[in-house]
Amino acid sequence: MLLNSLMATTNDALLPMTEGVVERLVSNHRQFLSFLEARVSSRAVAEELLQTAFVRAVEKSATIEADESAVAWFYRLLRNALIDHYRRGATEARAVEAHARETFEGFELELKDAVCACMTRLLPTLKPEYAEMIVRVDLQETPLSEVASSLSITPNNATVRLHRARQALKQRLERSCGTCASHGCLDCTCGQPGGGCA
Repeated sequence: MLLNSLMATTNDALLPMTEGVVERLVSNHRQFLSFLEARVSSRAVAEELLQTAFVRAVEKSATIEADESAVAWFYRLLRNALIDHYRRGATEARAVEAHARETFEGFELELKDAVCACMTRLLPTLKPEYAEMIVRVDLQETPLSEVASSLSITPNNATVRLHRARQALKQRLERSCGTCASHGCLDCTCGQPGGGCA
């Protein structure tokens, strides 16, 4: 069947691929497929590449040198098909990675903007040193070591203070907003008239 379809394609294209060359290529079908399968992710991908290479062979058959083996020539086509396949894959992977990075960065900004407004309202109810730690480390993203140095406390003391500050804020948020604060209140309406966490 493959021989017939190759010959039909050759006749349609009027290219000088002889029946002997086609027969040699078709008789090596299994070896060609094994060669590809060992180098790609699945048999389906290998079969697709092989079919593409057979079509390419018909188009490029005029490039076979008189003293060149059709099989060796076809292996060159297969190597080129593999190179193209991996180039396409790398290009697609880079595009997907860039898209994911853009999406994630957009999500991060959206998330930062959507932080429950109750937090800002409740910060002044904390001990001043706790509120300062949360504002400087969590909201302004100042390194903890820098905050510790400016407050003349050890980095260990700053870590403990930050932990206690976060715990205190969490308790106040849970009291004010209910359990949605525990699960990441992103659509908060607590500060709005008649509102509550959605």
